[in-house]
Amino acid sequence: MKKLIALATLALAAAGAQAKDIVDTAVAAGNFKTLATALQAAGLVDTLKGPGPFTVFAPTDAAFAKIPKADLDALLKDKAKLTAVLTYHVVPGKVMAKDVKAGMVKTVQGSALTVSTSGGVMVDNAKVTATDIAADNGVIHVIDSVVMPK
Repeated sequence: MKKLIALATLALAAAGAQAKDIVDTAVAAGNFKTLATALQAAGLVDTLKGPGPFTVFAPTDAAFAKIPKADLDALLKDKAKLTAVLTYHVVPGKVMAKDVKAGMVKTVQGSALTVSTSGGVMVDNAKVTATDIAADNGVIHVIDSVVMPK
């Protein structure tokens, strides 16, 4: 009986230790509620739960709050534009902070982000405020503004 309990405990511990995908990792962080809502509205949740790997420059709730409410509400209702904006925040592959280089980086949306590394890392006009939040299908880097494709 003790062996059975020990095996059950091990199985539960292993299940609890499973890595989370990018969406679950962002939701668990607690400061990406608007991003999670936007991903759902755009129908991108399943994509970012997929195998990846993805690098996501994730705007916080405070970053989304910089967008006037009427503009944000309109964006959340326009699935095509919302999808373009959100996929502009995603780069194929897993790029850790130590591997970031200044220059242009092609996004899943198709346009390129401008990355600068002098005085901290910037992605277009957004400052990277936290890096290397690992997920089982990629990595999240936190940014302080929503970046818009040109």
